[in-house]
Amino acid sequence: MKKNLIEVKNLEKYFETSAGLFSRKKSTIKAVDGISFEIPFGESLGLVGQSGCGKTTTARALCLLDEKTSGEINFYNSDTKNMESIDNLNDEELKSFRRNIQMIFQDPYESLNPRWNIKDIILEPLNIHNIGSLNEREDAVVEILKTVGLTPPENYLPRYPHELSGGQRQRVSIARTLIMKPRFVVCDEPTSMLDVSIRISIMDLMLNLAKDLEVSYLYITHDLAVARYMCNRIAVMFNGKIVEIAETEELLKNPVHPYTKRLISSIPVPDPTYERVVYDIDFTELDNIISTDTENIGMVDIGNEHFVATHDVKGIL
Repeated sequence: MKKNLIEVKNLEKYFETSAGLFSRKKSTIKAVDGISFEIPFGESLGLVGQSGCGKTTTARALCLLDEKTSGEINFYNSDTKNMESIDNLNDEELKSFRRNIQMIFQDPYESLNPRWNIKDIILEPLNIHNIGSLNEREDAVVEILKTVGLTPPENYLPRYPHELSGGQRQRVSIARTLIMKPRFVVCDEPTSMLDVSIRISIMDLMLNLAKDLEVSYLYITHDLAVARYMCNRIAVMFNGKIVEIAETEELLKNPVHPYTKRLISSIPVPDPTYERVVYDIDFTELDNIISTDTENIGMVDIGNEHFVATHDVKGIL
């Protein structure tokens, strides 16, 4: 039986907004609405869906960058050998948690301090956590630059983010993340702003590092092809809810939820001789799901650890 690194149960994140410019009434936006998933050690889960469905909000809640409205987030404690809640951590526990969970952001330029050189950017987390002596920290920076393919390191240490290409900046972001030797990394569309020619090199780098350093990923993307390349399992998110989750190949070969089918049908295929699988999608049903409040969606196990959310359980089985 696989041991879980992180468990999320009924996670919710709501935002209150004004109903209008001159209105005192408040409305509630359910950005994340009762989602649950698990990620075992050494595995990666792809969280896919259209923009605005709640993927990044989920990521920020996991990293304690935003306070959740309700739900449970449990993380494996290597000292006690148990899953423990990340709620109400004291200062020392919070510091330890932040060492073990890191995040790679979508835009490498905005996530790097433009006034700092590369050496200072990567040194920052080591300085904050007071890890090693100054010489040991500097040696660690040199080694991590070699690991992410920025060689020779001496050419990059004194440079600033604006002097690097997009791919090089993202490698710096990955280096800054991995220098803490985390066990879990949240990747928020880390290749979406990069040229196609260098996306694959960044993804291969992340896969190799996951294998070598035993890192687990939550990989957020709107691209199912990227999720297939990077992840062991895929969870499809829609209107703040997970509507389908399964092993990667199982989900792509046997999609059940109409929104998952629409996502798969929209994947571009560059080979004109390839015969695309066209799913019989009931667009009326999908439009109804889109236009209605999804209060009563439940997850149904249809076999092979393939779970689907549905209004009508009988229509799935």
